[in-house]
Amino acid sequence: MSAVVIRRAAAPDAAATADVYLRSFAAALPTVVRPRSDDEVRAYIRDVVVPSRETWVAVVDDRVVGLMVLAGDLLSQLYLDPDWRGRGIGDRFVALAKERSPQGLNLWTFQVNKPAHRFYERHGFVEAERTDGSGNEEREPDVRYVWQP
Repeated sequence: MSAVVIRRAAAPDAAATADVYLRSFAAALPTVVRPRSDDEVRAYIRDVVVPSRETWVAVVDDRVVGLMVLAGDLLSQLYLDPDWRGRGIGDRFVALAKERSPQGLNLWTFQVNKPAHRFYERHGFVEAERTDGSGNEEREPDVRYVWQP
């Protein structure tokens, strides 16, 4: 098996990064309504996320299989291609996030995403807050997690 390389995303990665996001969201969150169409997601990732956010991708043989977006101490997105879950890529992304923000991190995940809760708790994140979802685009109840070194 080829090595998984984690690196900063570049403009040519945008389409594949959006595809990973869309596949991952559909697989992990089938009950959550997305407020943006596939084309809107692709445009947002191409025009905003990749060029102006700290966006990282996991790549195998020039194929994007995961993405992580950081905004200071906020781990704002972490998505893996469903076929690449359980291979340690998420662990590597979280280690990188902790390295980039050694004073602490926080993140939001949906309450229905129990596998994400287990994953982040395994990495030392603790639940800090629950909301009814009125503050997110999806209007889906969510949970804020915090990691402190």
